[in-house]
Amino acid sequence: MNRILGCIVPLLFLLSFVYALVKKVKLYDSFTEGVKGAFPLVVSVFPYIASVIMLCKLLEASGLDGAITRVIAPFFHALGVPEEIASLVFIKPLSGSGGIAVLSEILEKYGVDSYIGTCACVAYGSSETIFYIGAVYFAGVKRKKLPLALAIALFSYLASVVLCCFLCRFLG
Repeated sequence: MNRILGCIVPLLFLLSFVYALVKKVKLYDSFTEGVKGAFPLVVSVFPYIASVIMLCKLLEASGLDGAITRVIAPFFHALGVPEEIASLVFIKPLSGSGGIAVLSEILEKYGVDSYIGTCACVAYGSSETIFYIGAVYFAGVKRKKLPLALAIALFSYLASVVLCCFLCRFLG
């Protein structure tokens, strides 16, 4: 099975290459045009990504992330979300790697088959790094309604965490 999965990407490239040959597309010219278009995008996105990464590191280094987690944990508990995953719920929209680290700690402490471990896994797997994706998306668009988009994304993220914990409690 692993061999089959390992062949999928090279097979897709080969099929794309054959299709381009049949359609008489100049592959190298098309590739270089694509690369030329990517450079301005990288330059425009970099400041947004750098600011999100610096914010994450500052929160971690200052200890403010822990203080915020302690403040929001009772709120999460009132919504039916285990207080033990509050740190994961807080860090995941900011940092994917930070979310993995917190998820690993939760699983090590409570176990993978526990209710808390299940909630943490589902919450992690059903969410995205909202601020990173927002930075990438809004760097490339002309119209910017970033505060509204972030508010909607964060609200829907919170709603998904509440729903996933509810489902884990009753379906697990």
